[in-house]
Amino acid sequence: MNEKDYMMLQFVAEEQSLTKAAERLYITQPALTYRLHQMEKELGVPIIVKNSKGTKLTPEGEYLVEYARKMLDNLHRMKDYITNMRNEVKGHLRIGVSSYFGLYKLPPLLKAFRDQYPEVQLIVTCALSTEILELLTREEIHVGVVRGDYPWYEGRHLLHDEHICLISQQKLELEDLPRLPQICYKQPRVHAGTYAPLPFSETVGAWWHERFHAPPLVTMQVDSYETCKEMVKHGLGYTIIPGIFVTPEDRLHKVELYRKNGEPMKRNTWMVYKETSLQLATIGRFVDFMKERHKQ
Repeated sequence: MNEKDYMMLQFVAEEQSLTKAAERLYITQPALTYRLHQMEKELGVPIIVKNSKGTKLTPEGEYLVEYARKMLDNLHRMKDYITNMRNEVKGHLRIGVSSYFGLYKLPPLLKAFRDQYPEVQLIVTCALSTEILELLTREEIHVGVVRGDYPWYEGRHLLHDEHICLISQQKLELEDLPRLPQICYKQPRVHAGTYAPLPFSETVGAWWHERFHAPPLVTMQVDSYETCKEMVKHGLGYTIIPGIFVTPEDRLHKVELYRKNGEPMKRNTWMVYKETSLQLATIGRFVDFMKERHKQ
């Protein structure tokens, strides 16, 4: 088995479809099927089975996929280390980012970094913040960007913070909120893992209970800040979301929220990484680049 075989197994596992896996490998589906059959003959075990829903890995196949992932990771580390021996800023840089940061903030940053270091090959994964931290722990990425405060005890740097705001079509009196329809942001459900943040809803709930004895009149629960905003624009209620999602063009009323002790309600975005990874020139240079672009 070689590097291409490892990638093939990984793509088959991710796509659960030979056709889609072949497209990612830039080969034909028959060529992929032939190579899988050859591997099955060499190993003497079945790797895949087909059913009405697509392609499924056998237990032997799942074991091979885990082996392939470890081998690919070791191969990338070896290449990175050899490159670093000459202190050259080149090779792979694997970054995991939250969806919002990946959509609105990351592209110009990567463009500027690539302009400085054109020999760096960027590999970007967009995922939930908890998933990014798990990837970083398993060293499947070099640097992560997460939104929210998580128990990460290695290297991290605050990229920016954003006020949590009350958003409405018109100016509202705060004492009227319990009687008004609220469009509530509800975080997508994620699997229980090592990293449990303070949920956004708990942050907002703490602010609410400082001021009101009655619960909010929640008429809608949605899993997207953008959807919350659009509901407000159509007059369906008010919402509480990070103010960064609202622009002057939206023509909405925005009020920054504060705790009773005067502390502003904020949503933080952090860059996280492992301190030992800074020994690699490419990772160290990227971390320095991000810190320079996000001085506090």
